[in-house]
Amino acid sequence: MDFTFTEEQQAAVEAARAVFSGVTPDSVPSPALTPGAVADDFDRPLWRKLADADLLSLLIAPEHGGAGLDPIALCLVLRESAKVLARIPLLETSAAALTIQRHATNALRADVLPSIATGDLTVTVASCGRTGHDPAELAVTARQQGTDWILDGTQTAVPWAQTADRILLPAHTPDGHAVLALVPRTHPGITLDDQISTSGERHAEVRLDAVRLNARETITAPSAWELLRNLLTTGTCALALGLGDRVLAMTSDYTSKREQFGFPVATFQAVAVQTADRFIDLRAMEATLWQAAWRITTDAAGPLPPAGDIAVAKIWASEGVRRVVQTAQHLHGGFGADTDYPLHRYHAWAKQLELSLGPAAAHEEALGDLLAAHPLG
Repeated sequence: MDFTFTEEQQAAVEAARAVFSGVTPDSVPSPALTPGAVADDFDRPLWRKLADADLLSLLIAPEHGGAGLDPIALCLVLRESAKVLARIPLLETSAAALTIQRHATNALRADVLPSIATGDLTVTVASCGRTGHDPAELAVTARQQGTDWILDGTQTAVPWAQTADRILLPAHTPDGHAVLALVPRTHPGITLDDQISTSGERHAEVRLDAVRLNARETITAPSAWELLRNLLTTGTCALALGLGDRVLAMTSDYTSKREQFGFPVATFQAVAVQTADRFIDLRAMEATLWQAAWRITTDAAGPLPPAGDIAVAKIWASEGVRRVVQTAQHLHGGFGADTDYPLHRYHAWAKQLELSLGPAAAHEEALGDLLAAHPLG
């Protein structure tokens, strides 16, 4: 395998760096510290800049106004977005776009993909199912009534639900088949109740009461939900990597300037060992991320199905991002608790990503099941 990025992928990174260069992580007051400081919307001006830079259409085919790139390019851009804690539904909208492009009807593709490419339509996703055994995947039922589908149930902790135009959510039929439904946020029968995430961002509990959709707004391909889950999970690993990269850079900068006994604390052996360990964590997170992204991009054969590489990436991302921010908090000392310094915000976002990915033990169990079903050697 060759992890050298193509010219198109590298161009996407450069464009992303230019757009994100003006973003300030603390542009929104920290909800954990400021009562009532919950943002009502995502960063619309930034979203428009991403659209103007053609970064919202990375995974969309040229016939629908997109760049026709791959999940690797998306992960590269997501890594840059996490360095500045960009408050945008880029992962959710992009993952939904590729899933629709590959598995939806021609009519649905023509209806939504051009608008996603121009930034005029945002899509969020309910229930990422990142642990592989997420009961939320069974939270909504779908039954056919003539040519329509009727949805009932509740999805919790849906990001960007109050502001995205549509919600792509999984449902299951009485016989156990998975269905993806693309539901307008204001559709009759949908109720949204506010929730606040660990990062302080606004989430929602989405309740569906006999929501009727026509067949064109549903995706019934057997592999659609697996593709969507893989994209969301791998993209979350990219966010964890970008956040970790930035936090380690902040820590390195601080410890190289902070002096004790006349020497920078970065020269102390205990500090150097801890930062070296976190550097190793990040390099492992990076290697496993690109392996997972490469597998879902190329569908290349391997000793295990792509789910195996994704499980390894999740293990490193979930554990690694936690260790990076904990070490950063420790080495910053009291300065790390200063709310005028953005480290507290990175810590909250890292915890949200860790919780989203699920515990490493669950991924190790899933990996063990795959190894049992596909013996190596």
